[in-house]
Amino acid sequence: MSASRTRLWWEIGLVLALSVGRSALYSVLSLVQALTREQPLAGQSTSLNPGANATQFWDVLYQFLGQLFALAPVALAIYFLWEPTRSAFEKIGLNVRRFGQDLGAGVLLVAVIGIPGLALYAAGRALGITVQVDASPLDASWWTVPLLLVAALRAGLTEEVIFVGYLFDRLRRLGWGAWTIILATAALRGAYHAYQGFGAIVGNVAMGVVFGWVYQRWGRVMPLVIAHVLIDVVAFIGYPLAAAWWPALFALPT
Repeated sequence: MSASRTRLWWEIGLVLALSVGRSALYSVLSLVQALTREQPLAGQSTSLNPGANATQFWDVLYQFLGQLFALAPVALAIYFLWEPTRSAFEKIGLNVRRFGQDLGAGVLLVAVIGIPGLALYAAGRALGITVQVDASPLDASWWTVPLLLVAALRAGLTEEVIFVGYLFDRLRRLGWGAWTIILATAALRGAYHAYQGFGAIVGNVAMGVVFGWVYQRWGRVMPLVIAHVLIDVVAFIGYPLAAAWWPALFALPT
Protein backbone atom coordinates (compact mmCIF):
# COMPACT_ATOMS: atom_id res chain seq x y z
CA MET A 1 0.00 0.00 0.00
CA SER A 2 1.38 3.41 -0.95
CA ALA A 3 2.19 6.01 1.68
CA SER A 4 -0.62 8.28 0.46
CA ARG A 5 -3.23 5.51 0.74
CA THR A 6 -1.97 4.55 4.19
CA ARG A 7 -2.16 8.17 5.30
CA LEU A 8 -5.69 8.44 3.92
CA TRP A 9 -6.82 5.34 5.82
CA TRP A 10 -5.34 6.76 9.01
CA GLU A 11 -7.15 10.03 8.40
CA ILE A 12 -10.49 8.23 7.88
CA GLY A 13 -9.92 6.13 10.99
CA LEU A 14 -9.19 9.16 13.15
CA VAL A 15 -12.22 11.10 11.89
CA LEU A 16 -14.50 8.11 12.50
CA ALA A 17 -12.96 7.42 15.92
CA LEU A 18 -13.78 10.97 16.96
CA SER A 19 -17.31 10.97 15.58
CA VAL A 20 -19.80 8.56 14.01
CA GLY A 21 -17.54 5.51 14.14
CA ARG A 22 -17.15 5.72 17.88
CA SER A 23 -20.88 6.29 18.33
CA ALA A 24 -21.69 3.37 16.00
CA LEU A 25 -19.54 1.03 18.10
CA TYR A 26 -21.21 2.10 21.35
CA SER A 27 -24.61 1.83 19.66
CA VAL A 28 -23.99 -1.77 18.54
CA LEU A 29 -22.70 -2.67 22.01
CA SER A 30 -25.84 -1.12 23.50
CA LEU A 31 -27.99 -3.36 21.29
CA VAL A 32 -25.94 -6.44 22.23
CA GLN A 33 -26.35 -5.56 25.90
CA ALA A 34 -30.10 -5.13 25.43
CA LEU A 35 -30.33 -8.57 23.78
CA THR A 36 -28.57 -10.21 26.74
CA ARG A 37 -31.11 -8.92 29.26
CA GLU A 38 -33.93 -11.16 30.44
CA GLN A 39 -36.48 -8.55 29.45
CA PRO A 40 -37.54 -8.81 25.77
CA LEU A 41 -36.37 -6.08 23.43
CA ALA A 42 -39.93 -4.82 22.98
CA GLY A 43 -40.15 -4.20 26.73
CA GLN A 44 -37.08 -1.98 26.84
CA SER A 45 -36.73 1.71 26.08
CA THR A 46 -34.12 4.25 25.10
CA SER A 47 -34.03 8.04 25.22
CA LEU A 48 -34.39 10.02 22.03
CA ASN A 49 -33.50 13.41 23.42
CA PRO A 50 -32.34 13.02 27.04
CA GLY A 51 -32.20 16.16 29.10
CA ALA A 52 -34.49 18.13 26.82
CA ASN A 53 -36.51 19.36 29.78
CA ALA A 54 -33.63 21.13 31.51
CA THR A 55 -34.78 23.74 34.03
CA GLN A 56 -31.49 25.08 35.37
CA PHE A 57 -29.27 27.68 33.73
CA TRP A 58 -26.07 25.68 34.11
CA ASP A 59 -27.67 22.53 32.73
CA VAL A 60 -28.77 24.48 29.67
CA LEU A 61 -25.32 26.04 29.24
CA TYR A 62 -23.56 22.69 29.47
CA GLN A 63 -25.98 21.12 27.00
CA PHE A 64 -25.48 23.94 24.54
CA LEU A 65 -21.69 23.75 24.84
CA GLY A 66 -21.88 19.98 24.47
CA GLN A 67 -23.75 20.35 21.18
CA LEU A 68 -21.28 23.01 20.03
CA PHE A 69 -18.17 20.94 20.78
CA ALA A 70 -19.81 17.89 19.18
CA LEU A 71 -19.47 19.77 15.88
CA ALA A 72 -15.67 19.71 16.14
CA PRO A 73 -15.37 16.42 14.14
CA VAL A 74 -17.54 17.99 11.44
CA ALA A 75 -15.17 20.96 11.28
CA LEU A 76 -12.22 18.54 11.15
CA ALA A 77 -13.76 16.63 8.22
CA ILE A 78 -14.39 19.90 6.38
CA TYR A 79 -10.79 20.94 7.08
CA PHE A 80 -9.47 17.72 5.54
CA LEU A 81 -11.70 18.18 2.48
CA TRP A 82 -10.46 21.71 1.84
CA GLU A 83 -8.32 22.21 -1.26
CA PRO A 84 -6.08 25.17 -2.15
CA THR A 85 -8.25 26.12 -5.12
CA ARG A 86 -11.66 25.00 -3.87
CA SER A 87 -13.42 25.29 -0.53
CA ALA A 88 -14.81 22.18 1.13
CA PHE A 89 -18.24 23.82 1.34
CA GLU A 90 -18.32 24.21 -2.43
CA LYS A 91 -16.86 20.76 -2.96
CA ILE A 92 -19.61 18.88 -1.11
CA GLY A 93 -22.40 21.38 -1.77
CA LEU A 94 -22.77 22.62 1.81
CA ASN A 95 -23.76 26.20 1.01
CA VAL A 96 -26.82 28.37 0.44
CA ARG A 97 -26.13 29.11 -3.22
CA ARG A 98 -29.18 27.04 -4.26
CA PHE A 99 -31.08 27.16 -0.99
CA GLY A 100 -34.56 27.26 -2.56
CA GLN A 101 -33.94 24.11 -4.59
CA ASP A 102 -32.18 22.45 -1.67
CA LEU A 103 -35.11 23.22 0.64
CA GLY A 104 -37.62 21.75 -1.82
CA ALA A 105 -35.47 18.66 -2.29
CA GLY A 106 -35.07 18.33 1.48
CA VAL A 107 -38.83 18.46 2.06
CA LEU A 108 -39.30 15.82 -0.65
CA LEU A 109 -36.75 13.59 1.07
CA VAL A 110 -38.60 14.01 4.36
CA ALA A 111 -41.72 12.63 2.71
CA VAL A 112 -39.78 9.77 1.13
CA ILE A 113 -37.87 8.84 4.31
CA GLY A 114 -39.82 10.21 7.27
CA ILE A 115 -43.28 8.77 6.64
CA PRO A 116 -42.07 5.21 5.89
CA GLY A 117 -39.75 5.55 8.88
CA LEU A 118 -42.71 6.08 11.21
CA ALA A 119 -44.44 3.04 9.72
CA LEU A 120 -41.26 0.99 10.16
CA TYR A 121 -41.00 2.04 13.80
CA ALA A 122 -44.60 1.00 14.43
CA ALA A 123 -43.99 -2.32 12.67
CA GLY A 124 -40.82 -2.90 14.67
CA ARG A 125 -42.67 -2.27 17.92
CA ALA A 126 -45.45 -4.63 16.86
CA LEU A 127 -42.92 -7.35 15.99
CA GLY A 128 -40.96 -6.81 19.20
CA ILE A 129 -37.65 -6.04 17.45
CA THR A 130 -37.49 -2.33 18.26
CA VAL A 131 -37.12 -0.76 21.69
CA GLN A 132 -39.49 1.95 22.77
CA VAL A 133 -38.00 5.36 22.03
CA ASP A 134 -38.80 7.67 24.93
CA ALA A 135 -38.93 11.39 24.30
CA SER A 136 -38.39 13.90 27.04
CA PRO A 137 -41.57 15.92 27.63
CA LEU A 138 -41.64 19.49 26.38
CA ASP A 139 -41.73 21.73 29.43
CA ALA A 140 -42.58 25.41 29.65
CA SER A 141 -38.98 26.64 29.72
CA TRP A 142 -38.22 28.97 26.84
CA TRP A 143 -34.91 27.28 26.09
CA THR A 144 -36.27 23.75 25.64
CA VAL A 145 -37.26 24.08 21.98
CA PRO A 146 -34.13 26.08 20.99
CA LEU A 147 -31.95 23.38 22.57
CA LEU A 148 -33.78 20.70 20.62
CA LEU A 149 -33.38 22.69 17.40
CA VAL A 150 -29.63 22.98 18.04
CA ALA A 151 -29.48 19.22 18.71
CA ALA A 152 -31.31 18.54 15.42
CA LEU A 153 -28.91 20.81 13.52
CA ARG A 154 -25.90 19.13 15.11
CA ALA A 155 -27.20 15.66 14.22
CA GLY A 156 -27.95 16.65 10.63
CA LEU A 157 -24.53 18.20 10.07
CA THR A 158 -22.65 15.39 11.80
CA GLU A 159 -24.26 12.53 9.95
CA GLU A 160 -24.56 14.04 6.48
CA VAL A 161 -21.21 15.82 6.33
CA ILE A 162 -19.26 12.82 7.66
CA PHE A 163 -21.30 9.84 6.38
CA VAL A 164 -21.82 11.37 2.96
CA GLY A 165 -19.70 14.41 2.09
CA TYR A 166 -16.47 13.30 3.75
CA LEU A 167 -16.57 9.51 3.35
CA PHE A 168 -17.76 9.62 -0.27
CA ASP A 169 -14.79 11.81 -1.20
CA ARG A 170 -12.22 9.79 0.72
CA LEU A 171 -13.45 6.36 -0.37
CA ARG A 172 -13.56 7.48 -4.00
CA ARG A 173 -9.91 8.43 -3.67
CA LEU A 174 -9.22 4.92 -2.43
CA GLY A 175 -10.78 3.53 -5.59
CA TRP A 176 -14.12 2.35 -4.20
CA GLY A 177 -17.07 2.17 -6.59
CA ALA A 178 -20.21 4.27 -6.15
CA TRP A 179 -22.50 1.50 -4.91
CA THR A 180 -19.82 0.04 -2.65
CA ILE A 181 -19.54 3.45 -0.98
CA ILE A 182 -23.31 3.88 -0.76
CA LEU A 183 -23.84 0.48 0.84
CA ALA A 184 -20.86 0.77 3.19
CA THR A 185 -21.87 4.19 4.51
CA ALA A 186 -25.51 3.07 4.77
CA ALA A 187 -24.42 0.09 6.88
CA LEU A 188 -22.39 2.40 9.11
CA ARG A 189 -25.42 4.68 9.47
CA GLY A 190 -27.51 1.67 10.48
CA ALA A 191 -24.93 0.67 13.09
CA TYR A 192 -24.94 4.26 14.38
CA HIS A 193 -28.64 3.85 15.30
CA ALA A 194 -28.47 0.22 16.45
CA TYR A 195 -29.25 1.19 20.07
CA GLN A 196 -32.87 1.71 18.97
CA GLY A 197 -33.26 -1.90 17.79
CA PHE A 198 -33.43 -3.80 14.53
CA GLY A 199 -36.22 -1.71 13.07
CA ALA A 200 -34.08 1.42 13.37
CA ILE A 201 -31.14 -0.39 11.76
CA VAL A 202 -33.22 -1.32 8.72
CA GLY A 203 -34.75 2.15 8.48
CA ASN A 204 -31.44 3.97 8.70
CA VAL A 205 -29.72 1.64 6.24
CA ALA A 206 -32.54 2.43 3.80
CA MET A 207 -32.12 6.13 4.55
CA GLY A 208 -28.40 5.82 3.91
CA VAL A 209 -28.98 4.14 0.54
CA VAL A 210 -31.46 6.84 -0.55
CA PHE A 211 -29.30 9.71 0.69
CA GLY A 212 -26.17 8.20 -0.84
CA TRP A 213 -27.89 7.73 -4.20
CA VAL A 214 -29.21 11.30 -4.09
CA TYR A 215 -25.76 12.67 -3.28
CA GLN A 216 -24.24 10.61 -6.07
CA ARG A 217 -26.66 12.25 -8.52
CA TRP A 218 -26.82 15.80 -7.15
CA GLY A 219 -23.41 16.22 -5.55
CA ARG A 220 -24.86 18.35 -2.75
CA VAL A 221 -25.01 17.67 0.97
CA MET A 222 -27.26 20.63 1.79
CA PRO A 223 -30.57 18.93 0.80
CA LEU A 224 -29.60 15.95 2.97
CA VAL A 225 -28.79 18.18 5.93
CA ILE A 226 -32.10 20.02 5.55
CA ALA A 227 -34.05 16.76 5.34
CA HIS A 228 -32.22 15.27 8.33
CA VAL A 229 -32.77 18.38 10.47
CA LEU A 230 -36.49 18.45 9.59
CA ILE A 231 -36.87 14.75 10.44
CA ASP A 232 -35.13 15.27 13.78
CA VAL A 233 -37.18 18.36 14.57
CA VAL A 234 -40.30 16.26 14.08
CA ALA A 235 -38.78 13.49 16.22
CA PHE A 236 -37.51 15.76 19.00
CA ILE A 237 -40.49 18.11 19.20
CA GLY A 238 -43.36 16.35 17.43
CA TYR A 239 -42.69 12.98 19.05
CA PRO A 240 -43.17 14.20 22.67
CA LEU A 241 -46.41 15.85 21.63
CA ALA A 242 -47.58 12.66 19.93
CA ALA A 243 -46.57 10.60 22.96
CA ALA A 244 -48.60 12.92 25.16
CA TRP A 245 -51.63 12.91 22.86
CA TRP A 246 -51.63 9.15 22.07
CA PRO A 247 -49.91 7.47 25.04
CA ALA A 248 -51.33 4.03 24.21
CA LEU A 249 -49.38 3.91 20.93
CA PHE A 250 -46.06 4.68 22.62
CA ALA A 251 -46.48 2.75 25.86
CA LEU A 252 -44.33 -0.24 26.79
CA PRO A 253 -46.13 -3.60 26.79
CA THR A 254 -47.11 -4.81 30.23
